[in-house]
Amino acid sequence: MPDSPAGPPTPPVSLAELLGSQELGLRLLAGPGQAELLWVHTSEMADPYPYLLGGELLLTAGVQLSDADTYVARLVEAGASALGFGVTPVYDTVPDTLVEACERHGLPLVEVPPETRFTAIARAVWRLMAEARHRELRRVTRAQQALATAAARPDPVQAVLRQLAVHLEGRVALLTADGGVLHAAGGRTAPDVQTALARLARVVVPAPTQTGAVAGTPGGRKPSPSSAAESRDGVHLFAYALGGGQGLALALATPRRDAGDHTVAGIAVVLLSLLTAPHQGADAAGRSAALVRLLLGAAPGEVAPLLGDEDSWTVVHARRADGTPADRLTAGALAAALGSALSDADRETVRILLHGPRAVPPQSGWSIGVSEPAAVTALPDADAQAARALGHAEATRVPVSTHRPGLGGLAGLVAPDRAEAHARALLAPLTVPLAETLRCWLGLHGSWDRTAVALRIHRNTVRQRIARCAALLDMDLDDMDVRTELWFALRSRM
Repeated sequence: MPDSPAGPPTPPVSLAELLGSQELGLRLLAGPGQAELLWVHTSEMADPYPYLLGGELLLTAGVQLSDADTYVARLVEAGASALGFGVTPVYDTVPDTLVEACERHGLPLVEVPPETRFTAIARAVWRLMAEARHRELRRVTRAQQALATAAARPDPVQAVLRQLAVHLEGRVALLTADGGVLHAAGGRTAPDVQTALARLARVVVPAPTQTGAVAGTPGGRKPSPSSAAESRDGVHLFAYALGGGQGLALALATPRRDAGDHTVAGIAVVLLSLLTAPHQGADAAGRSAALVRLLLGAAPGEVAPLLGDEDSWTVVHARRADGTPADRLTAGALAAALGSALSDADRETVRILLHGPRAVPPQSGWSIGVSEPAAVTALPDADAQAARALGHAEATRVPVSTHRPGLGGLAGLVAPDRAEAHARALLAPLTVPLAETLRCWLGLHGSWDRTAVALRIHRNTVRQRIARCAALLDMDLDDMDVRTELWFALRSRM
């Protein structure tokens, strides 16, 4: 028999569902009742084997039935799913030899009553297939909408994985080429299943060779399939390579394999490929050259021409509003949402560099601080501004806080150099942590709690530092004149 072709674009119909159609009056006489039907075929040939594709419900009236055991054995060899035997006009009842043969070979045998036409059975199967297909399309649509919504969340990679685990009712993980787990969602799996998933990940995303690029393959990677699958103790395992040559794979462990699961997984693969891909602008070459020169010892001022205009950079600091840490993938997704490919993340804070003055919109689930535009040589100062703005955003519970530009109004009437000299002399007794605490405390109107939130320290530490500032400066910090003078000095110095 030739290789079986791919199944039809409709999900299979269970034999049990067909048997449940009361208007057909079908009755199971032998074999299991859990078979899946891909199509219906009618034949009165003594040996229909050459004309079967596999998965059929074969309908016959037994016109040329002679050797029941040989007949059933050939059907099983051809891959038929079930046999429907029509009572009359040839036989008044289903032959016992046929019942025994089907029971022996494990082929479901269905009795078709005289009043039920074979065409009615075929029509019922096609109707059930259409209904199953419609249900599957709705399921895939719901999954697609849920995954797209998850991709717009503050933690898009984790959110997409969680939704995928829900819709496939299994375990999903984002793995590296060596099988390392970056993110995972869904129920726990046995160690041998995890090992198998790691092995499949290495199949679809092989590690670079030690001897260099393989002929005909870019990036030094061996030729590999885009997906791989296997089954282990009733668990279906799958791995899909993410696009962009990033060396990542999506791994799935599901208790069953339903029609449409591959489509849902494919949607997730596309979204995860976009979310984890590096986002490079048209001027990426110049920025890369600037980075190389900085690493090789060039001063920031020397590489400024490669990065664009002098006052054309904005620093953004962001932290998750719920306090959870942000990894590099999440940081990259946030940066992409703000239109940048330049991001970094430590245990608490995401830092993003934006090209040009930017109005940063709120991002759901994030607290954000934004610096004023700065030249590349002034980025350290802009970084400090963004950090203070983020602290202010968290303390005042606003989604975005932007650092205000330099002094204006009455303070602007004093020459900057004289104001800075006065500030330096006035604030000389204070260390940097004390001066920063005093500045934040004054900017938040003397609120101990909000200053503690902004600086991420205990409120008692704030009290101790402010008391220390008052002692070192020998000033009454409850006096508004004193507070005003210190505020102008801190603004001139910092």
